[in-house]
Amino acid sequence: MENMEEQNIDSSLEYLSEEAYQKLEEELRDLIKNKRMEISERLGESSSLGDLSENAEYQEAKDAQLMNENRIAELEDLLGRTVILSSEKRNRDKIELGCLVILRKDESGVECKYQIVGSEEADPVENKISNESPLGLCLLGKKKGDVVRVVTPAGEVRYNIMKIQ
Repeated sequence: MENMEEQNIDSSLEYLSEEAYQKLEEELRDLIKNKRMEISERLGESSSLGDLSENAEYQEAKDAQLMNENRIAELEDLLGRTVILSSEKRNRDKIELGCLVILRKDESGVECKYQIVGSEEADPVENKISNESPLGLCLLGKKKGDVVRVVTPAGEVRYNIMKIQ
């Protein structure tokens, strides 16, 4: 984990807010401390039921153990290559990861607000778009007043950048 000083985006790194990083750390701690213990107890109980080759409970517990260990490995890898996006307020003259951007669609004049986040944290329902998405890629490095063009399945959409926070 490192703090983001400059906006040099490296595709081998994952970019997360402090909040998202902490949630993933909590999930990892829970999987290691609680879920492992729970699965271990299930394995012990089911192995005492007899022939393991025909024991569905044992096989389910082994499958749960494999899934848990895979998620632990995934989280350890992810957290190990995470850059935490700074939440400190600063004068934003160009769009970078962590920015909140207000855009106006050229055709309709409708305003929309998006936060540019890393792919792990992207959530369209919360208007959090990935820096790797077509719109996110187009916005990075742009300034207030710039116009970006994004190619979508429905055709090209033009956005005017109204505000960067």
